[in-house]
Amino acid sequence: MANCRSVAWFPVGATLVALVMTGCGRAPVSTTDRPRLPKTSGTLVLEGLDRPVRVVRDTWGVPHITAESEDDLFFVQGFVQAQDRLFQMDLWRRSVQGRLAEVLGANFIERDAMTRRVQFRGHLDAEWASYGPDAKRIASAFVRGVNARVKQAVVDLPEEFLLAGWRPELWRPEDLLNRTDAFLSAAGAQDEVLRARLITAVGRARADALLPPGHRRIPDHGEVDLGAVSYLLGETMRRVGTAPFFQSLAGPVPAGSNAWAIAPSRSRTGGPLVAGDPHRRFDNPSLRYLVHLRAPGWNVAGATAPWLPGVAIGHNEHVAWAMAASSVDVQDLFVERLNPADAHQVEDRGGFVDVDVERERIEVKGRPEPFEYERQYTKHGALIGLDRERNLAYALRWSGSEPGTAAELGALALDRAAGTSAFRQLLSHWRMPAAQFVFAGRDGHIGSQLAALIPLRTGMSGDVPSAGWSGTGDWRGWIPGAALPGVHDPAGGYVVAANDHVARVSRITDLLRGPRLDVEDFERLQHDVYAWNAAQLIPLLSRIRSIEERVEAGRRRLMAWDRRIDPQSTEATLYVAWEQELVRLLAERVPQPLQSELVTRLRSVVQLLLTPSRRWFDGHPVRSRDRLLVDALAGAIEHLQALNAQVAWGQLHTITFKHPLGVGERGHRRFDVGPFLAAGYGHTVQANAGGSGPSLRVIFDVSDWDRSVVTQAPGQSESPASPHFSDLAELWASGTYFPFVFTEGALQAHAKSTLTLVPK
Repeated sequence: MANCRSVAWFPVGATLVALVMTGCGRAPVSTTDRPRLPKTSGTLVLEGLDRPVRVVRDTWGVPHITAESEDDLFFVQGFVQAQDRLFQMDLWRRSVQGRLAEVLGANFIERDAMTRRVQFRGHLDAEWASYGPDAKRIASAFVRGVNARVKQAVVDLPEEFLLAGWRPELWRPEDLLNRTDAFLSAAGAQDEVLRARLITAVGRARADALLPPGHRRIPDHGEVDLGAVSYLLGETMRRVGTAPFFQSLAGPVPAGSNAWAIAPSRSRTGGPLVAGDPHRRFDNPSLRYLVHLRAPGWNVAGATAPWLPGVAIGHNEHVAWAMAASSVDVQDLFVERLNPADAHQVEDRGGFVDVDVERERIEVKGRPEPFEYERQYTKHGALIGLDRERNLAYALRWSGSEPGTAAELGALALDRAAGTSAFRQLLSHWRMPAAQFVFAGRDGHIGSQLAALIPLRTGMSGDVPSAGWSGTGDWRGWIPGAALPGVHDPAGGYVVAANDHVARVSRITDLLRGPRLDVEDFERLQHDVYAWNAAQLIPLLSRIRSIEERVEAGRRRLMAWDRRIDPQSTEATLYVAWEQELVRLLAERVPQPLQSELVTRLRSVVQLLLTPSRRWFDGHPVRSRDRLLVDALAGAIEHLQALNAQVAWGQLHTITFKHPLGVGERGHRRFDVGPFLAAGYGHTVQANAGGSGPSLRVIFDVSDWDRSVVTQAPGQSESPASPHFSDLAELWASGTYFPFVFTEGALQAHAKSTLTLVPK
């Protein structure tokens, strides 16, 4: 049988690269074929179990695992998640370990090398201990379960591996200790590059004025030549962990989320309520996998990453929690002076010290010899850039180099919290990614707490790169967990976390302050598309007029609009175009090379426009601001005129869950799910923009766990042949939730299949 070949061309730098996917000598699976699916009912004998384990999958494909021991519980969690998501898990592992070039070719060499530079290099004993005394044992059991599924899969390869052209490999517990996921959501170093370039372009005073509100004042770092800081440093860091899509290299993972909780005094259920909707790329399969784990000492349900044990967002019998990403600064760039006579030495307080050099090889598909390269480290971290002309190097230090910072492994401690007080204490095990947790317990208490490993800086602020040779910017330790901000039982009876996003925080807060709420109210709130920004900005149009007829007509349309970003609304289209044009025109205050980056930093222009100042507006600030409002509206209308002046928001704004194998028309039809009309935009509670948003939404009713609900898209399984491949997508798109059952009685009422796993 001839090999199948599907060729997709995509740009990398200035080169077009052909990616050839082979089917290992077999023809590609057609849309009518039904590949054999993993066994999900009846009895299955597995080597490695001690006692029988029951797996009940409910109507929506969520597995509820009941075991007699902790080891068996996590063995089966690994096995079940690999049944549903083995290709996703395998691709994730290759991606985060910097091993994509092995299977995708030379185009991924630089990306793999940079990804490897940020991995943990310390002692594994300290690493495992930081997650709790039983974390290594749990991870080992989980990996044994994954491997039990791998051994099945290599005998009868799933469709995804046949198309991709490689076979799954066995796992090790250490495979769960990667740092890439945490790095992608970390903040700090890329901001420093932008600030340094901004200072060089417009001067310190102007740069301080142009930075988005809320940032600290830029200090004077005269010992570092900020003009030497190149945009290439930012580009280099963006290579870490870029998603392994076959058709193109996806951009950085967006970090967002909404999470809130209300106390019994604000609830109509008699107990607290917790809601969460983490924002990620609209991928297929999605980042999250729903699971329920039951064994002695364990009864926890929620969402996890398919490649991890435990539950990251969820509830046990005592407490429920959700989280939103935090933008606390956990990274710093250090400028190192190289020894002109020895490029493997850097200056340190008047002398030169050796750089740690690790030589490594990357296996590359299609090449007979591996690619050899050096990883270099100073006391400040991995070298990510060299400037030979100036004899400078740039080192990246970040909290993820420390023990305990593998993304979300700290959840294993949270899963067994006996109440809200214990939950707050156990958050010390969560160090990465930095997150603001909201939680509520059966004891009636609610709270919010930042959890992260944040450096203690005394000689610098971390706003711009620091001089590595002086020692003044060296970190002095870590901010104690007890000193991190948090609230417990606030007077208002609610807590909100939304990445400090002014529009989302303000809108959620406004609605939580109203009448008492129940689960259905939370459902509506998670799908709220009222544009808080518009409510602040559109009244400014009441004071101005335009002599241009179509601009004046557009102004009147916005004034009469209900401020909702609905798919059927043409005014929503006009408003979003106007807001984007406002941001673009404001960013023109800086030179062209920096404008696109500044646009991404100006998440909200509301305060800048409500209180105009000479920092942003020349001459008379109010009159200059008003001219900007009209100019931006004219620009938005001109842009839309080329499309259709009356185009509805839903015609421009749809969501498709993209699969890595969705290459070409045939791959798209088989593996991608969508498109769906999308309400909301980047600044509404129902936030979606740039191909990302909340594919998972959870609402936990602490007074009755069986009244908890969830919506997740597109499905629990990665196989197009499975009934759970895309069965949840229509529910998600329509805003329909399904019960997230917890008690045995509720589970039996919704049971779809039962698999009993027995020891060999």
